[in-house]
Amino acid sequence: MRNFKKVSIAIAASGLLAFSLAACSTSSTTSSSPSASASASTNGTPIATIPTLSGKDTAVTVDAGFLAALTSLGLTPGVLGTATLSTAGVLDFPITGGNVKYYDPNESYRPYVQGSIEHEGSGLSLTGGGIEVDLTNFTIDPGTSKLYGDVAANGAEVAKQAFLFDLDGSTLKPLQTSGDTAILEGTTVHVSADAAALLNKTYGTTAVKEGLLVGVAKITVNTK
Repeated sequence: MRNFKKVSIAIAASGLLAFSLAACSTSSTTSSSPSASASASTNGTPIATIPTLSGKDTAVTVDAGFLAALTSLGLTPGVLGTATLSTAGVLDFPITGGNVKYYDPNESYRPYVQGSIEHEGSGLSLTGGGIEVDLTNFTIDPGTSKLYGDVAANGAEVAKQAFLFDLDGSTLKPLQTSGDTAILEGTTVHVSADAAALLNKTYGTTAVKEGLLVGVAKITVNTK
């Protein structure tokens, strides 16, 4: 039972949330930080908790359409810090910390997954027209299916933990387990309205659209 609960937490914590979870999550449209999922009623009791996440990584297989959109804008993507980009077009961001509480989804407590999944010290850069935009220190909020990050332009801070990407788990594949890890793959990553507006303003264009598919995510987390 203990291992089962740990795997259940890993499923919820990864941010690769099934459509039903996304539908149950509270809205964070008025929030600019990954704290909205902590705003639910405080009378619930979690059935399991991971106080400190210990890795592994979030990998995103970049969609060809996203690369084509960047090319049309004259933008070149790159990686920052501990992030990597493989020759197969897979971006990888190590999980560095966070925490998760998991409540019984059959009860009324919502959102039934709360916490954060942190990727400190890594990120993505977009360079073009003499401007480099850095998106770093990603944080996934599993309660809202949103990803936040710090934004800088040519080294100057633009925003802290801005809402950058939406996560859609409706195409999520079944859970895979390997030793002490849980693997979830299939959630799609999309450019948020906030990120689209920011990039359009920075690069003087209207070409970046809300909902643009970035790629398909695979998150591997330690279950103990």
